[in-house]
Amino acid sequence: MTTAQPLDVQPSPLALLLLGREADAKSERGVECPGDLPAPSDPDLVERARAAKARLSDKVFVLGHHYQRDEVIEFADVTGDSFKLARDAAARPDAEYIVFCGVHFMAESADILTSAEQQVVLPDLAAGCSMADMATAEQVAECWDVLTEAGVADVTVPVSYMNSSADIKAFTGKHGGTICTSSNAERALNWAFEQGEKILFLPDQHLGRNTAVRDMGMSLDDCVLYNPHKPNGGLTAEELRAAKMILWRGHCSVHGRFSLESVRDVRERIPGVNVLVHPECRHEVVAAADYVGSTEYIIKTLEAAPAGSKWAIGTELNLVRRLANRFADEGKEIVFLDKTVCFCSTMNRIDLPHLVWALESLADGKVVNRIEVDPEVASFSKLALERMLALP
Repeated sequence: MTTAQPLDVQPSPLALLLLGREADAKSERGVECPGDLPAPSDPDLVERARAAKARLSDKVFVLGHHYQRDEVIEFADVTGDSFKLARDAAARPDAEYIVFCGVHFMAESADILTSAEQQVVLPDLAAGCSMADMATAEQVAECWDVLTEAGVADVTVPVSYMNSSADIKAFTGKHGGTICTSSNAERALNWAFEQGEKILFLPDQHLGRNTAVRDMGMSLDDCVLYNPHKPNGGLTAEELRAAKMILWRGHCSVHGRFSLESVRDVRERIPGVNVLVHPECRHEVVAAADYVGSTEYIIKTLEAAPAGSKWAIGTELNLVRRLANRFADEGKEIVFLDKTVCFCSTMNRIDLPHLVWALESLADGKVVNRIEVDPEVASFSKLALERMLALP
């Protein structure tokens, strides 16, 4: 009997990219951290973070997204969703360093909205967003060519979700469109329909569909799904001409996992439970829920909920756990909608060792992992963001 020899298999460039060993400038995936990180088991991490932040004093402003780990949120000067944090950064022009504990597209938005003198740092460049990666600049440009050939580009207005790369925001600004958040998506769509007959909604199909159908009274037949991996998006020219909403085939890996079965199961397990979900969830989940809204809406709804009420939340687990602990003393029962644990894996790349490394490096005068958006891209992105800010 012979022993099989190990194969000398070299990792493909894609494999290296997924492992975080190389960079793709047009992707959210990023690269591994340069330099030596503190060990995760270092018992002095908390004190080191406090000491480094104290050394930096007012020179640093730390932003913490709601989906971050508690150990990171502890050191955030402000918490919030992606756009709120970017605006908070812009409102602190005296802070030399903005440390964004979130993912790559969020740090890009902060760089776009802050001054040239401020430097935005992402503690781990591999903290990207799978949804943002589902729409590249090349794919969207090809889509626009398809719309042009179908004769509908001149009546189509792009609306891009905040959860998109700076390149996609720039495309949106250049083509007369606007950005939206999960809080103001309906306002953004109403504005866009005043500018044109159709909307190209990027990159989250679920938010686009839910807003159009649930909030604005359109039908599912008014929506078509553009698949960038199929010729012409998998659509005919006739389908594009008939559609009101052209939805990009993208989704959130966390919110997309919730199912109608999850809703039915939790109602059986917890009689009288209120189901509260994010609009990035699938349409059938949103239709079956009791309440639907953005992260800020979820928090405010639970704040206003009566003592003793029961809630199943369909959003990222770090936030759900934090809310469950926060309202436990008020007798509010808060559970995760799905039985299976699901964190945002890329958001969780920002951990205490990475934050300590970034803060200590800045305190020593070394700027690491700076996020810089190309000036032309930043200009058109800011134009799209400003249109959003001007929404009625």
